[in-house]
Amino acid sequence: MSIVNGHARWAYDFRAWKPTMHDLKIAVSLIQPEEKKRLSKFMFQEDFKASLCGRLLMRYFVRNAMSINNHQFKLGRDLKQKPYLKEINCATNWEEKIIEFNVSHQGSLACLAGYVSDKTEINTSTKLGVDVMKIEYSGGKSLSEFFRLMTRNFSDNEWKQIKTFDTNIGKLEAFMRNWCLKESYVKATGTGLTEDLRKLNFIIKTSRMEENEVITDTKLESDGKTLENYHFEESLLGKEHCVAVCFHNHRPSTDFLPPLPFKLIQFEELIENATPLSEVDEIYCAEILKKDTKT
Repeated sequence: MSIVNGHARWAYDFRAWKPTMHDLKIAVSLIQPEEKKRLSKFMFQEDFKASLCGRLLMRYFVRNAMSINNHQFKLGRDLKQKPYLKEINCATNWEEKIIEFNVSHQGSLACLAGYVSDKTEINTSTKLGVDVMKIEYSGGKSLSEFFRLMTRNFSDNEWKQIKTFDTNIGKLEAFMRNWCLKESYVKATGTGLTEDLRKLNFIIKTSRMEENEVITDTKLESDGKTLENYHFEESLLGKEHCVAVCFHNHRPSTDFLPPLPFKLIQFEELIENATPLSEVDEIYCAEILKKDTKT
C-alpha cells in the first residue's frame, strides 16, 4: 500500500482476521518486546488482535515513510502514552523530517492516519489524531436515556444537530460522528477526555456522510471562536464505521491535492519484507489462541 503525497490512510479488518499459528508467530515477532508483554495482558482475543494490528500498522507506516526496515527503528510512548518514532539506528536524514501518525481501533477496524514531510515544508508543531467508531448502540438503556447520560459531553448546538434526524439510526450516526470528531481532537492535542468537551463545538456543514467520500468542511469552535489551525477529515467506512482525522497546524488537502480516502490493507502487506525483532515464540502464541472470544 503506497504513501500518497506523504500521506497514508489505512484500515485493517482485525475482526475478520483469523490468524493461524504460523501467521501469529510472524506478527508477534515484528513488534517490540515491551509491546508484546503489554498485549499479553488482554483478556479477549479480539482486544489482543486489535492492538496488535494497530502496532503492525504503525510499523508498516514508518518502514514505508522512511524507507527503512523493521529492525532499524524503535517506537516509544510519550508521557501521555501516545506512540511516536523514538529513534532510527541507521544512516538516514530522519531528523530533517516530520513524521506523525496515530491509530485507533473499535468495532471491526484498526485505522491509521499518518504523514511525513521535510521540516522546511511544514509547521514543526503539527499534530495528528484519528478515531474510529462502529455505528451501533448496545448499552441496554434506551437511546434517549443514553443521550441524557452523555449530555455533558456535547454542546447545545451539537445536540441540536444530533436530534434533527427523525430516526434513531440517524441520531446514532450523528452522535457517533460527533464523538469521533471530539476523540480525534483530544488525541491530536494529547489532552484526553479530561478536557471540558462542551466547550468544543463542531460546526457540521455536510449533514450526511457517504461511502467513498471524504468530508473536509467541518469546523471547530472553542468558547465561541473558530479554531482556524485545526482541520478535519471524516469518512464512512463500509456503512458501519465512521472515522475522523484531526490535523493541527497542517492542512493536508487543497484545491490541488484532494483528500485521501481510507484504504483497506491486507495482512500480507503488513508483514511484507519486515525483519523480526525477536525469535518466534510458540508458547506465547499458543496462550494467545487459548484466550476467550467475546462472541
